[in-house]
Amino acid sequence: MTIHAPLPHPKYRTDIDGLRAIAVLSVVIFHTFPDLLKGGFIGVDIFFVISGFLISSIIFVGLEKDSFSFIEFYSRRIKRIFPALLLVLIACYVLGWFVLLADEYKQLGKYIAGSAGFIANFVFWQESGYFDNTAETKPLLHLWSLGIEEQFYLIWPLLLWFARKQHLNLLTVTLIVAITSFVLNISTVHSDAIAAFYSPQTRFWELLIGSVLAYITLYKRSLFAIVRHKLGTQFDVWLQLLQTNSSTTLHDICSLLGVLLILLSLRFITKETNFPSWWAILPTVGTALIISAGTEAWLNRIVLSNRLLVWFGLISFPLYLWHWPLLSFARIIESKPTQGILIAAVIISIVLAWLTYQFIEKPIRFGNHSKAKTITLLVLMIAVGCVGYQCYKNDGLAFRLKTIKKQEEIATLFTTNDYSHGSFHNEECDYLFPTFKEFHGCLLSQSVNPTSALVGDSHSHHYYKSLAMYLNPSSLIHIYQRACLPFSTKTLQLKDNCEEKINVTLSFLKKNESIKTVYLAGYWNYLIAGGLSTIAENQGMWRAKEPTATNAMSFQTKGEEVISTLIAQKKEVILLLDNPDLDFFPTACFDFRPFRLSKQIKNPCAMKRSYYEKRIFNHNKALLDVLKKFPSVKIFDPKSIFCDENYCWAAKDNQPLYADHNHLTVQGADLVIKELMLKYPSS
Repeated sequence: MTIHAPLPHPKYRTDIDGLRAIAVLSVVIFHTFPDLLKGGFIGVDIFFVISGFLISSIIFVGLEKDSFSFIEFYSRRIKRIFPALLLVLIACYVLGWFVLLADEYKQLGKYIAGSAGFIANFVFWQESGYFDNTAETKPLLHLWSLGIEEQFYLIWPLLLWFARKQHLNLLTVTLIVAITSFVLNISTVHSDAIAAFYSPQTRFWELLIGSVLAYITLYKRSLFAIVRHKLGTQFDVWLQLLQTNSSTTLHDICSLLGVLLILLSLRFITKETNFPSWWAILPTVGTALIISAGTEAWLNRIVLSNRLLVWFGLISFPLYLWHWPLLSFARIIESKPTQGILIAAVIISIVLAWLTYQFIEKPIRFGNHSKAKTITLLVLMIAVGCVGYQCYKNDGLAFRLKTIKKQEEIATLFTTNDYSHGSFHNEECDYLFPTFKEFHGCLLSQSVNPTSALVGDSHSHHYYKSLAMYLNPSSLIHIYQRACLPFSTKTLQLKDNCEEKINVTLSFLKKNESIKTVYLAGYWNYLIAGGLSTIAENQGMWRAKEPTATNAMSFQTKGEEVISTLIAQKKEVILLLDNPDLDFFPTACFDFRPFRLSKQIKNPCAMKRSYYEKRIFNHNKALLDVLKKFPSVKIFDPKSIFCDENYCWAAKDNQPLYADHNHLTVQGADLVIKELMLKYPSS
């Protein structure tokens, strides 16, 4: 295997650049105005197929000619990817220095380190999902997809090279790996949707669709000869039609069918869809059909090869890199940026993408001194990763904010990390009760058998510290599963093994006789509705959907089962109704940021109570209808703590009660638990 012969490169196709433009513009529109193009995130899947097609074309031809060079292959990838990525990572670090709080800058440091090491998908996998509320404030979240691609580039050439050395058929190997990856995707998406979204083994099949297409495109004539031999002469007419380059009708049909599949993806795939799963077949196969149609298809030749689309295709990679950090920083700084600010961020990202392509990408990718460029880029990427890691290890370099002491003091009342309520697991709970290691949270306040249990989702987690303090020295266990516990609709029970986790929790509470009191708390509106919807006037903010009769009924059925089981075990059941979920971010009420684009402060820091009461009427009714059947259940409603006759407040005495629009700060949680203990003192 030589390291001197240059690797072949697929013939340039303007229509593929046009397809890149469709992909990147879909993602940009979705990230800017999610309601405008709800399925726009499938642009990433289009990119995956294109990458698999182009990269595999290089590898297949190189291996066939025995001229494939790992050194040259990875050198090309470095010169293609590193220049723009380095620029964006450095820009984010510099911008973050001036505009981010310490906790935010610490997180950014972790994301920079993960992105520089091309493991961003694993970093974000350990946090929340791609569509969760906090996603909007992660400036490098979009680099998860680059991590998937780079992991593919590392593994795939090695696997094909090994298969070639073993005289294995490369198409067969590709199909086996693709099918295995797809099966893993299907089997994982219902049990762990976040893992299915971020893990390489459940995503590689999308790139491998492009790989299969590359093989068929390169060796189509020999493949058709094999098929003719296997199937007989009755298929000659059909096979000849497929081989005839002049058969533009067939190419046009493939292209139009591919476009139709992508349009269906954009229309019907949404944040609420279990993705990738079967749904990802639509955009990936659609992309493959368009590429397979070739340059002679009318749509490829006229529409996708249009100069404007080709231009966007040429800058698609730097545009993908730039647009999300700018949008994310705008949302961090402003909490609720205007449409004008968001559009300005997109325009700036387009300008930066063109400048990056023209003056950074092209000069580095082409020209002389290839080896020196590659080594320099590699050293710079390692250095940037180390700088990011040091920022993370040094808690976001808080000394940056010393000159604005007042803002810093206010800022510490907010957090982007677990709502100031600490971690979700501790050693005591994991050691004594390993059953809950796979749950999102397991906390034990004392290293002894608990006498009380707090069961719920993130809306129970913000109470744990306060409740543990009031119950001290008794031991409290907190069992936490996001979007699942204490009980939920059938829709949610089917996700992340939720129903099984509810049953495991119930079994644990039944067996542990030391637990006398069970506190139930949760984001009830969401658990009843089984899903979230965007607040149109507040981009990036979510609230529970209106519950359907089916969802309300399945929620009530499971609720009755859980509560009756606890009562049958003679447990004292105390259920906390939810705190109001706001229609704004409480950060909009405080001028605490190091830098702001505007000085508009929300006043009053509240929402109208009548609006809130109307919005939750059906959710509240579904929950109260369950509780009416169990008069022994003690109910605590924290609404009076946050609401007066006219407003529900996000802050009191200049102290924020909310960390975001639905989770409480430590101060807010303390107020609730104080009133709870006054009404229902612990025995």
